[in-house]
Amino acid sequence: MIRQLDATDVRRAKATPRRMSRGGTFAVAAVVGAAVGLVATRAVIPQPGISAPLGSSVGPSVAVAQLLAPTASTPTGFADVVEMVKSAVIGVRVRQTDNSGSGGTLQVLPEPFSRRSGPPHAKRVLTTQGSGFFISADGYAVTNNHVVDGNGSIEIQTDDQKTYPARVIGADSTTDLALLEVDGRSDFSYARLADRAPRVGDWVLAIGNPFGLGGTVTAGIVSARERDIGADASDRLIQIDAPINKGDSGGPSFDLQGRVIGVNTMIFSPSGGSIGIAFAIPADTVKTVIGELREKGTVARGWLGVQVQPVTPEIASNLGLKEARGALIAEPQADSPAASAGIEPGDVITSIDGAPIKDARELSKTIGGTAPGTTIRLGMQRRGEEKTLTVTLGQLPSKRQASVPVDRAPGAGPAPNSERETTGRGTPSDGAADAPRDHDVDLGLKLAPAETVPGSGRQGVVVTDVDPTGLAADEGVELGDVILEVAGRSVNSPSEIHDSVRDARREGKPTVLLRLKSGETARFVALPIG
Repeated sequence: MIRQLDATDVRRAKATPRRMSRGGTFAVAAVVGAAVGLVATRAVIPQPGISAPLGSSVGPSVAVAQLLAPTASTPTGFADVVEMVKSAVIGVRVRQTDNSGSGGTLQVLPEPFSRRSGPPHAKRVLTTQGSGFFISADGYAVTNNHVVDGNGSIEIQTDDQKTYPARVIGADSTTDLALLEVDGRSDFSYARLADRAPRVGDWVLAIGNPFGLGGTVTAGIVSARERDIGADASDRLIQIDAPINKGDSGGPSFDLQGRVIGVNTMIFSPSGGSIGIAFAIPADTVKTVIGELREKGTVARGWLGVQVQPVTPEIASNLGLKEARGALIAEPQADSPAASAGIEPGDVITSIDGAPIKDARELSKTIGGTAPGTTIRLGMQRRGEEKTLTVTLGQLPSKRQASVPVDRAPGAGPAPNSERETTGRGTPSDGAADAPRDHDVDLGLKLAPAETVPGSGRQGVVVTDVDPTGLAADEGVELGDVILEVAGRSVNSPSEIHDSVRDARREGKPTVLLRLKSGETARFVALPIG
């Protein structure tokens, strides 16, 4: 199965394929094992038309023609590598009952290649196919978590077209990895994980089961390393341009030595097919996670329990910070270690046990790489003052489900014509009274107290309409967002928003900081007012 990113995800992404953090924030749940630094080697990597030592340096004095000159070591193809590793790659098939009532063939994202069988209006079997590869002769195999997620029966098909039942030993939704055990033999062909990260530009071979067509080989190069797309999965993904399609999820990408450099997990594709942008989980992450899954069946990660976001220059200016560094706390989760320790919205975490934290992603990685139960010291900035808090980390739940407050039903939107609705200028929306006051700024919003809008709670001010050409729309403020604070002050009426914005402009500030919630996700927005 291959998960698909759409263009909107990439614009925000900062991802994800269906697993993107929303509103520019993400819960601290780090990925174990970011891509390691490159260790140079003198081994020669043969490439069509080019032959140069991996660790060598080609200076400007070397003619381009000399680099491109044919040599005896130039390969005519990748057949030798494919012959060496192809038998270790498997197809993964998951069958489960489908009660949706529609028949025929269905391609479901994030599921890559799915078929429903059976007569219409009856229970049918949904078969979903992905890829994987053996990592040991006794039947342990790696695939993606999203390939085997669910309660269906699993079987694998080897390169020689034999099928075997399989069971999940452990799965990790954060990195999207799963470990299978296959019974029936103890002499399976298996692949080895690479000991070093690839370089950008290295050749890569992907082998998998696209659309159920097992044993399919494609080739490309490593397009980028340590790619952060803002997903819940590994935040140091390898980007490759080898054609990857639905059904390739969980399959391996090999270097020219036949070592697995990554596990294919996502594609970006507005069309649904390969456009040459695919992402793989790095081998060092796979080693760490699969090792824990094999030993314990789960991966234990430290958990702080906060929604965080990057500190931009505009946010730093509003918070009185000297530089745009650290992780901004948008909101601590209820009953979390962060809440128990007294962490507040607007705090900026700048260090852990004295080690600097440069951004939100580094905070996530550091917390996730720390054992649950560990006590740490957080250095932070709070309202312009330095502060230190001691926190004992919890254990990150394997699957955290978003909770919906009883006073905000799913899908409940604001009442667009509430009697107390006002414009972003802070005046009643009754026509002539809309004229801007002295020192006022038109935010391009219509607002109403949250308590007057069914399903919006009792705190804050609800956005009931957005001018698509206004200042707020440019910063991503949307219909239904609830503004909780402006310039560090809680607000419960449109007039309070007006007063805070007016005061900030009178002080000569070019932006004002809003804290708002979109559904269950909190975030800060630096809104231009100058």
